[in-house]
Amino acid sequence: LPAGFGSLQRLKMLNLSSNLLGEFPAAVLALPGLEELYLSRNQLTLLPPGLCQLRQLRTLWLDNNRIRYLPDSIVLLHSLEELVLQGNQIAILPEGFGQLSRVTLWKIKDNPLIQPPYEVCMKGIPYIAAYQQELANSQPALKPRLKLVLMGLKDAGKTLLRRCLMEEDRQREDAGGPESGSAQPRGYPGQQRDAGGSKGIEVMDWTADAERGLTFIVYELAGDPSYDVIQSFFLSPGALYVLVVNLSAYVPQHFYRSVGYFLHWLGSKVPHAVVCMVGTHADLCAERELEEKCLDIHHQIALQEKRDAEGLQSLVQQVDEALGQDFDLRCSSPHATFYGVSDKNLRRKKAQFQYLLNHRPQILSPVLPFSCRDRCQVRRLRDKLLSVAEHRDIFPNLHRVLPKSWQVLEELHFQPQAQQLWLSWWDSARLGLQAGLTEDRLQSALSYLHESGKLLYFEEHLTLREYVFHNLPRLIDILNVFCQRDATVLLQKLLSDTHIDELRATQLHHYVEGFLLHGLLPAHIIRLLLKPHIQSREDLQLILELLEKMGLCYCVNKPKCKPLNGAAAWYKFPCYVKNEVPHAEAWINGANLSGQSFVVEQLQIEYSFPFIFPPGLFARYSVQINSHVVQRSDGRYQIYAYRGKVPVVVSYRPARGALQPDTLSIASHASLPNIWTAWQAITPLVEELNVLLQEWPGLYYTVHVLCSKCLKRGSPNPHTFPGELLSQPRPEGLTEIICPKNGSERVNVALVYPPTPTVISPCSK
Repeated sequence: LPAGFGSLQRLKMLNLSSNLLGEFPAAVLALPGLEELYLSRNQLTLLPPGLCQLRQLRTLWLDNNRIRYLPDSIVLLHSLEELVLQGNQIAILPEGFGQLSRVTLWKIKDNPLIQPPYEVCMKGIPYIAAYQQELANSQPALKPRLKLVLMGLKDAGKTLLRRCLMEEDRQREDAGGPESGSAQPRGYPGQQRDAGGSKGIEVMDWTADAERGLTFIVYELAGDPSYDVIQSFFLSPGALYVLVVNLSAYVPQHFYRSVGYFLHWLGSKVPHAVVCMVGTHADLCAERELEEKCLDIHHQIALQEKRDAEGLQSLVQQVDEALGQDFDLRCSSPHATFYGVSDKNLRRKKAQFQYLLNHRPQILSPVLPFSCRDRCQVRRLRDKLLSVAEHRDIFPNLHRVLPKSWQVLEELHFQPQAQQLWLSWWDSARLGLQAGLTEDRLQSALSYLHESGKLLYFEEHLTLREYVFHNLPRLIDILNVFCQRDATVLLQKLLSDTHIDELRATQLHHYVEGFLLHGLLPAHIIRLLLKPHIQSREDLQLILELLEKMGLCYCVNKPKCKPLNGAAAWYKFPCYVKNEVPHAEAWINGANLSGQSFVVEQLQIEYSFPFIFPPGLFARYSVQINSHVVQRSDGRYQIYAYRGKVPVVVSYRPARGALQPDTLSIASHASLPNIWTAWQAITPLVEELNVLLQEWPGLYYTVHVLCSKCLKRGSPNPHTFPGELLSQPRPEGLTEIICPKNGSERVNVALVYPPTPTVISPCSK
């Protein structure tokens, strides 16, 4: 900054973002009246201790720098309301950080946080304060535990690989080796495990290195697409992912199905995920064949990563070119790539692309050949997993510091006698007292255990916050039941009672048929399916609430205010729906049921997913919108419903070729004077989708408003206006926009901009 900059004593706001500042500008400290300071996207490594001199500072943005630690004096900025630190190298927060109690906008992700742990920091300042207070009153505890996730196709060999690794450690234990380990299912006594291959999702603990106390929590995901709706819940940051490929069955033409798809899926859910490639059944391949297949996988991964990165870089370049234009010039022609998009939204879009570019998957090479018959290969894989897990630059969270009381609380929740499916809040509070935690300090500990994937505790849900779901293996067994597509297996569960007559058996058979075709089940049949997990009506209601919260099902006939008065409650599982809804398809294509074109105006928002459509997204979204709609009719790819008296259609269209993206659209219609009713109908649905998509921070997607004139003409390729316009106010004086597909037609501005810019912009996250 120029000499004398500090003389600007009346300066209130200073934005120095996106520069090349390597040091914090000393002149800024001479501005005591400064209230807002933006230093995002620079090259800062240190902050001066004198930062506390800026006592009136309310906003401080320091994201995407190279800051390794914060000065202790930062806790003295008592007026601070916004503190953005994401994308740095911060491992430890200063003591007394909870003093920043006025901070409401807080961003800290993408830092190698150890103390407090990442999961605590992400919850906010009050949770950081509780952690630091607990640490001050309790001994620190270090317990290295790492989540290990096995993923791959159904026949990849995940189950065999897991058992070979754990059997190797059992043999070491039997031999009394210095590095003996052990493996045991996380669950309850008598839990049945498949003797052949995996059935659904499984979880167990594996003490891979008893000497160093390193434990893996091993999640084996199912390779069956039937489990798509629940599997994304088990992909989380801070885990080591093993992508398993059956080398004996692998052919280069099926690379994307075997490898590429899983990398796209994982990258969209967990940016910067650490992936170890393992090729199983190596003993069934000749030496040259083995080498060629491993090299091909390595080569095709590199090609896919290169294509994805080049695509994102091209998008960054397009945004830069648009930013280089004057805003008025961008608004002058609807042919412009980012027609009407504000500079602010363009900068957000560029930041999103840069984030995706900077957080590509960390794929460890080469592909490790593996055969259970080769003890050397088994030991080599085990040693590889241990060395990666203990690498502090890759997994700093492994060495997180916890208050002793939190660790004791975790152990008490998972003690062998804790066989129940869930604990009440008061049961959990009693365990908290044993751990030395009073009720007011228990909340933060439970929240940490939830965020770190040890248990489920929904503190913001009106019903579920009264319970703690501590027995994850039993809960996963329940989830597995609702991903089962085999009618024989479902019938066996229902017919397990020997006192069932022929008529009753026929009824149960019809229930199963209806479930597998339409996704419908009454509550009492769900209770039968979940034996022996469900013992009481209270258990059943709680599990149904949980399934609805997770987006697996919704109650079809639940009244808004009064109970059902004894009528059977029916639940719909959208992931099972197979029937189509042709009348919704006709409506969305611009015709009514008799085939005549609409005279009203159509409003349609379309989401495009060029890389991957998140598995299970449509089914979960179907559940999320249920509270907003009535008179709904569901198909495999469409939902036809009403918002009040206004019709809405949600439609998913899978990609029809390699160059076409998957799309999900939300549509409504009304006459032009009443088009605000169509906006009012679709806005909550758009907002629900945007909230749901935030669970996939590494996902690239675009949003567009389709041209109503093109839709009315039945155009197969309607013109699209940028979705960023949804979050911008209508330009003053603008009444019509020319459709570039047909220069003579003009689109009313009310069909492109909502009445008020309340819709969440896709790039605002």
